[in-house]
Amino acid sequence: MSNYAWEKSYPPGVKWELDVPRMTIHQSFEESCAKYGDRPFTDFLDKVMTFRDYKEASDRAAAGFQKLGVKPGVNVGLYLPNTPHYIIAFFGVLKAGGRVVNYSPLDAARELEFKIGDSETDILVTLDVAALYPKMAAMRGKTRLKKLIVGSIADYLPWPKSWLYPIAKKKELSAWPRDDWHMSFKDLLNNDGKYLAYKPSSDNLWDEVALLQYTGGTTGLPKAAMLTHGCVMAAMSQGQAWTVPYTNPGTEKVVCVLPLFHIYALSGIMLGAVRNGNQLILYPRPDIDMIVNDLGKKKPTFLPGVPTLYTAINKHPKAQGLDLSSLKICMSGGAPLPVEVQQSFEKLTGATLIEGYGLTETSPTGAICPVDKSVRRVGSCGVPMPGTVIEIRDMEDGDKVLPPGKEHVGEVCIIGPQVMKGYWKKQEETDKVLFRHPSSNWMGLRTGDMGYMDEDGWLYLVDRSKDLIISSGYNVYPRMIEEAVYEHPAVDEVIVIGIPDPYRQEAPKVFVKLKPGASLTFEELKKHLEGKIGKHEMPVALEIRPELPKTPVGKLSKKELKEEERAKAQSKAA
Repeated sequence: MSNYAWEKSYPPGVKWELDVPRMTIHQSFEESCAKYGDRPFTDFLDKVMTFRDYKEASDRAAAGFQKLGVKPGVNVGLYLPNTPHYIIAFFGVLKAGGRVVNYSPLDAARELEFKIGDSETDILVTLDVAALYPKMAAMRGKTRLKKLIVGSIADYLPWPKSWLYPIAKKKELSAWPRDDWHMSFKDLLNNDGKYLAYKPSSDNLWDEVALLQYTGGTTGLPKAAMLTHGCVMAAMSQGQAWTVPYTNPGTEKVVCVLPLFHIYALSGIMLGAVRNGNQLILYPRPDIDMIVNDLGKKKPTFLPGVPTLYTAINKHPKAQGLDLSSLKICMSGGAPLPVEVQQSFEKLTGATLIEGYGLTETSPTGAICPVDKSVRRVGSCGVPMPGTVIEIRDMEDGDKVLPPGKEHVGEVCIIGPQVMKGYWKKQEETDKVLFRHPSSNWMGLRTGDMGYMDEDGWLYLVDRSKDLIISSGYNVYPRMIEEAVYEHPAVDEVIVIGIPDPYRQEAPKVFVKLKPGASLTFEELKKHLEGKIGKHEMPVALEIRPELPKTPVGKLSKKELKEEERAKAQSKAA
């Protein structure tokens, strides 16, 4: 039996002990399809598909992938927005025995090229939209990519939208050649659905990698977290356990506007809906007008998001007059939730908006706030989830666990069955952040985040990883922006830090020292960065200085600039 202080803050009937089903992710999907076959699984722009529809389509996808050579050890890329293609391909790859590699549609060309090589992706699925296809077509011949599978949004639209879409959206679509390098998504699924079902060779699901999920990790450079069937199933089980007292499996409707290539949406929303037999309302892009309209019309009960989504709903003129009483629980993650945003949203909707904390490396569960508002603690991101231990460890002596109290700030360490296996092909980086916990025998993760816990086990974050910027819930890595800025011929030295942003919470600002006699405007810098970094990474400000701060040993230092910007923000607020 456990004896943790934070258990007294758990919802009624929820225990710390966690029973993780010993099955793969796709076996869990098959189980739900058998249980909820006729239950709607997705509503995609008014096209409703059942669990049975997805079972049959993913069976055909698995057969199609196996014909292309997908088997254990083969990695398949998904470069997709939130459409049925993603869900079908995701489960099709896993059923065939492959691993899924998630690619962000926000990635710039150089990031895509790097990830294709690093993850050893030979087969990739995308759509014929202008925002995606040309970028991936450009990888032909430059990378190891051998087969590009191309779908169309019209594939899964209701009539007559499916007929009208290619005409109405002609400027947003890309033509693609029918040759051996390409394959249509329809052709991938054009078979009898008979495939050789993948069953792991080991009984230990924590050895079987299901996903390569790119992240900056805790040191700022992109690397792929190896998420196993075991750790993802553990995260699904934790989320299910936390919401059991407040849900009716098989009846809930869940808004899915967060991108499925992100672990928060993939694990917490999509796979959570699979486990509970719930319906997803899928949005291919974050159209706030459509979302607000659907809140009133389609009556979702769950709305997971990031703070910017709740801010946008709070400010939307139509939201004020809608009946939003169908909403029960809304979950904010990806970035700290401002108290005023939380309070305004709860007043507007009557729902409960709770905050959570986790990382890609923890699939992404860690801490979560109870649904009961009466136990809420301002400034805290919650208590450890079931099956999870969170320790605050000394920054100098990483094995020393600090006692509770605001005066004992240290590194937040998350221990539990949801922790990743390690970083793909990066053993040295893995060894820096993972450790075996002596009492639980689960892996522990050194998050790089600074915080403390109170006497009751509530976690308070003091600062995030040293350099990581979280903008609208997305990880933005200053070093990647810095490297792109350095390529401008006028730049001598550069530092990128995050500054407060009224909409995105945090956004990149560039500080530059120019070469003698050189000049550079903000507009010139942005033009230079186009195609080198993603839109979400684009800086919001440029400041040119004669000198940039340095440490005593001559390294560029961000500390002073962060302090200056923090003081500016405080002065503005005052």
